[in-house]
Amino acid sequence: MSESLKSKIRTIPNWPKEGIMFRDITTLLLDPQGLKETIQLLCKRCLETHEGKIDVIAGIEARGFILGAAMAYELGLGFVPIRKKGKLPGETFSQDYSLEYGTDTIEIHKDALNEGQRVLLVDDLLATGGTALGAYELIKKTKAQVVEACFVVDLPDLKGGEKLTAHGIPWCALVDFEGE
Repeated sequence: MSESLKSKIRTIPNWPKEGIMFRDITTLLLDPQGLKETIQLLCKRCLETHEGKIDVIAGIEARGFILGAAMAYELGLGFVPIRKKGKLPGETFSQDYSLEYGTDTIEIHKDALNEGQRVLLVDDLLATGGTALGAYELIKKTKAQVVEACFVVDLPDLKGGEKLTAHGIPWCALVDFEGE
């Protein structure tokens, strides 16, 4: 776990609603060395664990786009966006999911992935696991497979990692924030 990365992530209390401690990675992204280290660590994990076993990276809107696209570039892979409902112009698969503070819907183009493609799923934060599980279900609809889900931040008290593990989804995070 990188304490230098963790120190670059700010906490915003009571956002987007009372009682939530929002872990904001925009301060990490603003720091050139922090951004570089984040992408390097995520790519290193990918290469050490799955070299030659990933065909494409899928990133979840919006911060997963930033991280996933940079990783795809570094690893010489393609990138697939998983977007909020109504943002993709072509035919899509949709998936409703639960968040820590509500529900939402995400979509993927029906032709974004091919049957059997091996996908690395990327997002900034793992909380309750709802968004990641929703993205996992979308990827399954395309008949591709999630090799692993990668995050910058894990909030272990919200048990998202346990949910991913229970669904057979390997996952990793660079830092965690317990309690608070």
